[in-house]
Amino acid sequence: MAPASVYLKDVPLDEAWAKFRSALKQVNRWDPPPGENVALEQAVGRVTAEPVWAKISSPHYHAAAMDGYALRGVDTNGASDRSPVELTDERIKFVDTGDALPDWADAVVPIEAVEIVGDRKDAHNILLRAAVHPWSHVRPMGEDMVATEMILHAGHQLRPVDLGAAAGSGSESLLVSRKPKVAVIPTGSELVVPGTLPKPGEIIEYNSLVLAAQVQEWGGAPTRFPIVRDDAEEIRSVVREAAEQFDLILLNAGSSAGSEDHSAAVVSSLGELLVHGVAIRPGHPVILGIIEGGVPIIGVPGYPASAALTGEIFVRPLLRRWLGLAKSGESQIEAVLTRKVHSSLGDDEYLRVSVGRVGDRTVAAPLSRGAGVITSLVRADGIVRIPAGTQGYAAGTQVHVRLYRSREEIERTILAVGSHDLTLDLIAQQLATHGARLSSASVGSLGGLVALGRREAHLAGSHLLDPETGEYNLSYVRKHLPETSVMVVGLVRRWQGLILARGNPKGIQNLEELMREDVVYVNRQRGSGTRVLLDYQLSQLGLDPSAIQGYGREEFTHLAVAAAISAGRADCGMGIQAAAVALELDFMPLFSERYDLVIPREHYESDLLAPLLEILTSDVFANAVRGLAGYDLEEPGAILAELG
Repeated sequence: MAPASVYLKDVPLDEAWAKFRSALKQVNRWDPPPGENVALEQAVGRVTAEPVWAKISSPHYHAAAMDGYALRGVDTNGASDRSPVELTDERIKFVDTGDALPDWADAVVPIEAVEIVGDRKDAHNILLRAAVHPWSHVRPMGEDMVATEMILHAGHQLRPVDLGAAAGSGSESLLVSRKPKVAVIPTGSELVVPGTLPKPGEIIEYNSLVLAAQVQEWGGAPTRFPIVRDDAEEIRSVVREAAEQFDLILLNAGSSAGSEDHSAAVVSSLGELLVHGVAIRPGHPVILGIIEGGVPIIGVPGYPASAALTGEIFVRPLLRRWLGLAKSGESQIEAVLTRKVHSSLGDDEYLRVSVGRVGDRTVAAPLSRGAGVITSLVRADGIVRIPAGTQGYAAGTQVHVRLYRSREEIERTILAVGSHDLTLDLIAQQLATHGARLSSASVGSLGGLVALGRREAHLAGSHLLDPETGEYNLSYVRKHLPETSVMVVGLVRRWQGLILARGNPKGIQNLEELMREDVVYVNRQRGSGTRVLLDYQLSQLGLDPSAIQGYGREEFTHLAVAAAISAGRADCGMGIQAAAVALELDFMPLFSERYDLVIPREHYESDLLAPLLEILTSDVFANAVRGLAGYDLEEPGAILAELG
């Protein structure tokens, strides 16, 4: 690449980033590199490079939840204090917590709830004074995780508990983002290593320590080079060596225009000098370039505060990009400045502040602004960006503070309550790349509307059919949210039908066959759209729900229904096709229904939900939905109705 002629000419920050980003794309260094597989015991702190899906259910068998006796609930019917039931040793089996239930058992009675009859060492009977309901004190298969369920999204920094979930769902290793290798090269004949008593004119070199620690904290793999004296050829040789091994080079000091500042000339001689000087304070003599082999290099100013802030402004975003993390990852807060600050009109200035809560206000107190005062960064709770063109802020001005101290992730969380759908998992995955998080609770469509009325959620998934009008959701929204301004937003159409055991061994052909004595059904909970749909269809057929075996057995998600059928606890259940496909079960499509998002206007118009609404109309989301079985797209994200 031919050397450029840019020389200490301050470029606006956004323009500098645009040049750097464009050059990185040209040499294929902008997007994350391929991931690498690591064993679970080595994965803590790493970032997932792809979603982690459960390979097996957890538990993968029906497990005793208490120490006691496995038995059949029906054998205890009628048990009471006046009329206890005695069970012989042929009808019970002692189990410890976590043991698998015998195939014939469907409940566990705790040991403290029984009376032992007889004193035989090898066998005995038990006496019960209360009936035991089927599936009492049992952890059914899939209670924790169901095979094919998304456990972790891509771009997630792994915690110890995440490793347990991954292991419990069948993984022994994970594909994680490769740690970017970063060379940190300190230069300067005046520098001495830490621990040395400096003479006059000598400076303890610690910028490379700070930069390397930043890189490590941000997920990279730094290597600190020995100090290189101020000699252009020596610096060039070390940089050329680093370019053969590293993904990014940080060349510290020598980025200004002094007689011993060689960084710009070195970068120009080895590649392309994109930017020499950025309109920011502190840190304006920043160098951005691309050298041999397409390796990006950043010339970092020598002043400690400038060096650290250069890391935050340029290195951190690049590493997060390569690791597949959210763009920002930064927490901000509104605060009021305690005193007046002046600023240069031509530069973006980064003002270090301490932040505290005083009465009913959050306040920000400006700290020392010197580029060489690293202790101001040590003391800082956050930083305020004063945009170029602004002469400063008066005392009492409300400002945005980017916090160095952690803010709760909950502030970036979208709460979805109501009916669950697999497309919500797709939205959650894509939201993660926007720095947001979707937390969903499956309480049924009606429960979701009630939660919105109590202001407990940002949105609700709903597919409630009005039997009188044949329309979905609108009448229920009018009834349960009469005082709330609401947007009903289309998401998908999906097939509801009977999820059946593989091969449909019972030969079930329609809803009428749910009345058969040999067919066991598993239901959804009251208030769920699926339950409403089933009840409506049964009434249309003149069928009595109470005659269906298992009608009272409720599950809270489509996958839980499928898991119950896969485990042999039921022959069929109403659900969506995607849940059947996920667990390799048969599916009989019966009804095409509309699944909408109900969003109060105040949240619909908020910044928090903006990424979600953008996702709904994206090609990425549409293609992901098309990859699921049993879905049709009808203008997802479109406003179907404005109510209230």
